Amino acid sequence: MSGAEVCITVTLLDGLVLARSVFHHSMNYRSVILVGSPTEVTDTEEKRVAFKALVDHVVPGRWEDSRHPSVKELRATRVLRLNIQEASCKLRRGGPEDMSADHALPHWAGVIPTPMVPQPPIPASDLRPGIAAPGYVAHYRRPGGRPAPDGAG
Repeated sequence: MSGAEVCITVTLLDGLVLARSVFHHSMNYRSVILVGSPTEVTDTEEKRVAFKALVDHVVPGRWEDSRHPSVKELRATRVLRLNIQEASCKLRRGGPEDMSADHALPHWAGVIPTPMVPQPPIPASDLRPGIAAPGYVAHYRRPGGRPAPDGAG
C-alpha cells in the first residue's frame, strides 16, 4: 500500500432539475474528489482515536454511550490515513436553465428535491424494555442538515 495513489469520489444528489426541454434537464448535487496516498494506521491508540472521531462525527455523543472496540476488534479493522495531494469539489444549485424561447411551452419545469432526511429511530427488536432513545438519537440531525419536516430529524 505504501506509495500507492487512490482517488476517492463522493457525490450527493440534492434534486432532479426538469426543464421544458430534455436537453436542459440537470441535477443539483454536491461532489468532491480527493487524490492522495494512503498509509495504514497500526498504532492501537491512534486507531481508537480515529474510531471515536468517526463515530462522534456521524452521531455526536454516541462514542461515550456505547461499548468501545476491543483490541481484537481494532486489529480486525484496517484504518487508513490519507495524505491528500489534490482535492476538487463541484456543486450545482438552482432551477432549470431553459432557452427563453422555451418559456412559453406548456411543459412543467422546476426541481424535484431529493433530500437525505433522517426518519424516526426504530429500536432493536431485542432492546430491553425501559431503555429510551437518548436525545442525540431521538432528535438526530445530520451534521449541517435541517430537521425533518415532521420535526423527527
